[in-house]
Amino acid sequence: MADRKLFALVSTLIGMSIILSYTLSTYTTLLFGVNEFHFAIRQSVFGLFSIVLIYFIAQLDPDKWLTIIGFTLFLGSTTLMIAMPFLPETIVPAIGGAKRWIKIFGFSLAPVEFFKIGFVYFLAWSFSRRLGHHGGMGLLSEFKRFTPYALVFIASMFIIAFVQSDLGQVVVLGLTLLFMLMFAGSSFRFFLSILSVVLTFFVFFILTAEHRILRIKSWWALAQNSVLSLFPASIAEQLRVPTEVEPYQIGHSLNAIHNGGFFGTGIANGTFKLGFLSEVHTDFILAGIAEEFGFFGVLFVVFIFMWMLQRIFKVANRTRNQTIYLFSIGVGLLLSFAFLVNAYGISGITPIKGISVPFLSYGGSAILAASIGVGMVLMASKKADMSVRKKKI
Repeated sequence: MADRKLFALVSTLIGMSIILSYTLSTYTTLLFGVNEFHFAIRQSVFGLFSIVLIYFIAQLDPDKWLTIIGFTLFLGSTTLMIAMPFLPETIVPAIGGAKRWIKIFGFSLAPVEFFKIGFVYFLAWSFSRRLGHHGGMGLLSEFKRFTPYALVFIASMFIIAFVQSDLGQVVVLGLTLLFMLMFAGSSFRFFLSILSVVLTFFVFFILTAEHRILRIKSWWALAQNSVLSLFPASIAEQLRVPTEVEPYQIGHSLNAIHNGGFFGTGIANGTFKLGFLSEVHTDFILAGIAEEFGFFGVLFVVFIFMWMLQRIFKVANRTRNQTIYLFSIGVGLLLSFAFLVNAYGISGITPIKGISVPFLSYGGSAILAASIGVGMVLMASKKADMSVRKKKI
């Protein structure tokens, strides 16, 4: 294996997720009437399988398998997402009005998680062939060469945001696409133009769904006092929302973080997981870590995560293959934005988007898809090493 440190860091995060799936799911197991080890056992199965999967994929020949795995993920997950609305409720249950999971042999599969990795590979493969440095070309010319990708993204955005009602994933994919364009050679002016278009679509998607508007109001009800204090009183009153919108989840998340202090309450001694925060072992796992392990526990997680990202970006830095370069950056960006969106949400900086923390949050699809992405980076890193070696010779 070309990068053992990256493999060890990801395995460490997965190991932590197994422990946290047990310590943070106390109330949830009682609520659902399942064994206290229910979530820990399931996470152990997916976690250990993911570690083996990373190791197996890393051994493959990148010249032969990288493209096959990348396009299988992209085309296969796209087909599944298109078919999901037409499949029966027994296979694709509607949870909260959205069809996001396919039930297979007692397990739930979320195709969008695998689509993200496949989409990043498709962009890396295509950008390396069609895009390059802008070379002073006009803004209109840059828009023309970007048009096919915009159509693919808009189609994906429609499926994920409207059919599956999952705006958070669109945010992560949109940011990843935007920054990959920069690394592929687009101009900064084009970057700002696309950013303005993305923000316009983002606002549109919020205003077209009542539950998203309520989520924004819930977040603003909590954040408004500190923000509006910077504005004149006349303007502040116009922006203030009624206090009957209760920021329930964010409020308890902040209380859990505050309760942890610097050193935490101790493993399994958290109180806000006992019915105050719903399913802390999933989207609010960072709040659970903050309460039980404190500031230094969160700092340790951030350190491991940042070290992992550094190893991924190092693979991109030492290769001359443009596809591997862009794919490695894309995987790193996907993981980075998912972590940031979750962290900002649970700390009240931005509205909660329902994005899990890579490798830490409970969930089979997310951990498997992210592991495939890292396995592909490890596979590609062998070719990166060969490129560097040839360059030195």
